[in-house]
Amino acid sequence: MQTQVGVFFGGRSVEHEVSVISALQACRALNKNKYRAVPVYLSRGGGFFTGDALLDIANYRDLPKLLGKAEQVVPVATNDGRLRLAPLSGQTNRFFGKDNGVYIDVALPIVHGTNVEDGTLQGFLQTLGIPFAGCDVTASALGMDKYVQKLLFRDAGLPVLDCIRLSAGEYYSARDKSAAALEWKLPYPMVIKPLNLGSSIGVALAQDRVGLQFAIEEAFQFCTRILIEPAITSLREINCAVLGDYDTAKASECEEPKGGALLSYDDKYGSGGKGSKAGGMTNLKRVLPAPISKELRTKIRETAVTAFKALNCSGVARIDFLLDTATANIFVNEINTIPGSLSFYLWEPLGMSYTELLEELISLAFKRYREDSSVHYDIETNILSTFSGGGKRSKL
Repeated sequence: MQTQVGVFFGGRSVEHEVSVISALQACRALNKNKYRAVPVYLSRGGGFFTGDALLDIANYRDLPKLLGKAEQVVPVATNDGRLRLAPLSGQTNRFFGKDNGVYIDVALPIVHGTNVEDGTLQGFLQTLGIPFAGCDVTASALGMDKYVQKLLFRDAGLPVLDCIRLSAGEYYSARDKSAAALEWKLPYPMVIKPLNLGSSIGVALAQDRVGLQFAIEEAFQFCTRILIEPAITSLREINCAVLGDYDTAKASECEEPKGGALLSYDDKYGSGGKGSKAGGMTNLKRVLPAPISKELRTKIRETAVTAFKALNCSGVARIDFLLDTATANIFVNEINTIPGSLSFYLWEPLGMSYTELLEELISLAFKRYREDSSVHYDIETNILSTFSGGGKRSKL
């Protein structure tokens, strides 16, 4: 019997489309002899949809028409650790037939950005009591907060760049004063980025005061808190993924993405726009394996595992590094707890196919579920049976 894998994607995020691409790649790569992919699309309005029409990327060119072909559902917890996708209307219909619902054995969240990757969806799945792949609620939240993760990385002895966190309220109350304070603390050029976004959205390089204020106000379009860091002028970027959990974490091959000092959203996912095919992170120009020394490769892979464990991650995550070629120093830039295309291409040089990677993620999901099931979430008590406070304030 096939395991029903609910592939969750979409959501109210600026990385919505990237999530669709990554998820459909995964659905195609699942071992069809062992698993059945059940697409669960999260609309920007918060609805859940399923149906075979969601598996065809071409259908997303006309989203209203696509949702008309899909079934809107309500996720319902069961008593056996599964999840039931019940028709919103509560009536038997064309998609579900006599079953009046479809059941999911394990959830595979392939979502990117705020409101989904940041622990929001993970908390929902945790509440429903279904096994799910990837990081838990805490690690997901930490992975999306670029400032807090830096603090934890530094605490773990990992090299990170200095940074300044700035809120929209603080900046707009005194724009020139805020800019002057940044100039006093950091040299130009500076990198400005939203605190909790990926895919290079809202990221910019500032060379002077005019560019700084423009970049800050652009970043605030996507997030109410941003991060400002000193830019490395002699920069190479090196990425490495990690697969497993705290007990079994292992590093992938390293890559060097190409496209300039700062890769844009279109560099990563559009490959220049016109005529490009939607291939997720596989569109990105890269050198794989990265042309670095054996010693540096070992150091980056070991550091990536340490960063993964520092946040208590699970599943697959990609750690992005900054290499200062002038000093040969490396810095942990950030971690992506659900990287584009799940970074499957970083495992292929080591002999692991995308199908095998997905199987490992599902296995890790069930492992954590078994471990969590052994934890006690209640204690024997008779408080309610003896409580008689009524509407009066009682002393407890």
